Amino acid sequence: MSTGKLKLGVNIDHVATLRKVRGMDYPDVVEAARLCELAGAHSITVHLREDRRHICDSDVYALRKKLRVRMNLEMANSPGIIAVALKVRPDEVCIVPEKRRELTTEGGLDVAGQIKSLSRTVAKLSCAGIDVSLFIDPEKKQLKAAAGTGARWIELHTGAFCNAKGCQADQELGRLISGAEYADSLGLNVNAGHGINLDNIDSILKIPCLKVLNIGHSIISRALFVGLKAAVREMMDCMAAYKHAAGPRIRRGLA
Repeated sequence: MSTGKLKLGVNIDHVATLRKVRGMDYPDVVEAARLCELAGAHSITVHLREDRRHICDSDVYALRKKLRVRMNLEMANSPGIIAVALKVRPDEVCIVPEKRRELTTEGGLDVAGQIKSLSRTVAKLSCAGIDVSLFIDPEKKQLKAAAGTGARWIELHTGAFCNAKGCQADQELGRLISGAEYADSLGLNVNAGHGINLDNIDSILKIPCLKVLNIGHSIISRALFVGLKAAVREMMDCMAAYKHAAGPRIRRGLA
């Protein structure tokens, strides 16, 4: 297994959440993204929800014009949001499940149950030159289905591990390790995210084959005390110890 540098994508949704609380035009998500770039972040993630609870369309268009690093747009498999993605042309789209009343994304996509619809969306976005990732739990059935859609990337949902304690945490970490290895064997590029913070990052770094960690809430929260650039750098310093990156080059089959 070849080694490589693990990259950090910073999710800045909660900069927009703070703005939304008071209905003001600040803090500015573009400025937040700029500071993350200056700190060394490799990509910026925003989730354009159907209810526009934090990030709005104007944010997405403004970021696309200003970003010097990759733009990762999280979105539901929804016609209206797909249309925005095709206009904006982010570098990457991560398709996530979305419920109107959830505080945050609660789990992975049921790719196996939506494979036809997701395959059509993957094809549309891929034809537009957009890398497509599917946000899924580390289940063999879902990983195999993800490969079957034509997507080249997946993002493992780490939330179950990050919320678990004791033996359950060990079990969830084992699932993530096995899931990453299986995804790599299918020729998928593997990212991970959700709930990752400075307390659990050492365990996350035990997961092999990772390309990018997408981290938002904990970095924005930490920034209240040390500043955004320092918060990004702290996480990147921790991630520098990663020694398990792998780079699948060809799809090896779905068996």
